Amino acid sequence: MISLTSSDPSALSVDALVVIVAQRDGTPVPLGGRVPPFVAELLADAAALGVTGALDEVRKAPAPGATARVLVLAGAGPEQQVDGESLRRAVGAATRELAGLSSAAVVLPVEDLPTLRAVAEGALLGAYEFDRYRSADPSRAPLGAVQVVTGLSGTHAQAELTRAQVVSQAVHATRDLVNTAPNDLYPEAFAEAARTAVKGLRGVKITVLDEKALAAGGYGGLLGVGQGSSRPPRLVKVAYSAGRTKRSVALVGKGITFDSGGISLKPPADMDEMKSDMAGAAAVLSTVVAAARLGLKVSVTGWLCLAENMPSGTAQRPSDVLTIRGGTTVEVLNTDAEGRLVLADGLVSAVEEKPDLVLDIATLTGAQMVALGRRVSAVMGTDEVRDQVVAAAGATGEQFWPMPLPEDLKAGLKSKVADLANVGERWGGMLLAGLFLAEFVGDTPWAHLDVAGPAFNARPAYGYTPVGGTGTGVRTMLAVLEGHAARS
Repeated sequence: MISLTSSDPSALSVDALVVIVAQRDGTPVPLGGRVPPFVAELLADAAALGVTGALDEVRKAPAPGATARVLVLAGAGPEQQVDGESLRRAVGAATRELAGLSSAAVVLPVEDLPTLRAVAEGALLGAYEFDRYRSADPSRAPLGAVQVVTGLSGTHAQAELTRAQVVSQAVHATRDLVNTAPNDLYPEAFAEAARTAVKGLRGVKITVLDEKALAAGGYGGLLGVGQGSSRPPRLVKVAYSAGRTKRSVALVGKGITFDSGGISLKPPADMDEMKSDMAGAAAVLSTVVAAARLGLKVSVTGWLCLAENMPSGTAQRPSDVLTIRGGTTVEVLNTDAEGRLVLADGLVSAVEEKPDLVLDIATLTGAQMVALGRRVSAVMGTDEVRDQVVAAAGATGEQFWPMPLPEDLKAGLKSKVADLANVGERWGGMLLAGLFLAEFVGDTPWAHLDVAGPAFNARPAYGYTPVGGTGTGVRTMLAVLEGHAARS
């Protein structure tokens, strides 16, 4: 829960008072015209308190001049570099550290709507805990109510809070799905989770294709990848209709609920993280839900391509040939390059409905992490759509880097027996995967988002980002939808 207050922050009955601190000429200074005077007095002893104002730094101190039990100083980095994302991270780091408390107030550092949006999002995104499998522990419960101390009010300010709540709920829902154990989240269970997520949403319809319907529809990629598992694949279509608007966007998500690599078995180290190989589908589902809750003036159809990639006597083999929906044949040279096979089926289905543009999102290649690390995602595709994604990511605080689709690499996808091979040479593996997907979108404007590293944080938490599922891609895709709606 988040709300606005114009009250004196010193007099607020909250557990914690959060003040954002930046670095000015090496000295930590509080940001915001409503910061109580005693904060500056405390910062006179910043060195003793261990306060530097560095980004993601959170320090707690007594609040003798306030009703709050504790003062929290949240670092935003150098003052001249403070922007929406550094504020989002600073506040998120603070609320993440306040688990177990019931309430907090955050002093808005700048009195404008963009800053309010960033601070509200950061506060809510940081207040997250996945506790499905833990014994009850009140000390780990996410921070409860948040008040933003500001002179802003009225419909525009309230709209920013509403949007922040919808966005954070979408990100949290994505994180929850990614963090769920694969024995609980398999294709059929994921499909049921999708039904639950959209229940009661106005203008949203859901269709689930089981293995029989997939066979009848020619979805050879999903069936091939899923045939090694005792738990068969599903294709879930979640469609939000915005009414009279002619604008439409399709989102396609990779949903490998567990990826063992199949017969091309992955090394055992870190294989537990492969429960996150459905992060793309989770992000698509949550984005469609958020679009419906915000009532965006653009119709959005999400395609969740769900399968479990397991080795068994019925699993697909290297050298098998699959027929993707629409008739393209693919020689499977590596069963661990399975995500592009299920996405191909989803992309063909999406393009059949003639949307204005298509985005697909997937934890697709280890090559993405080799190229860009664990925190920066890749985007490639049609130049215009790729650039829209980069701009949307920049506006929301997510990091997406534009990558090319070099024509000369296409030769690496040639097969001796089929239309395409599912892998080529090692070099440029992320780009080859993008080129493979491009074969299934025709002339439709399209972008492919590879979030292999950023979708799952196996390192310590930072900013508003927890350990485990991160929800990467939701905010960017939602911003693309909002931008498309605004152009209608």
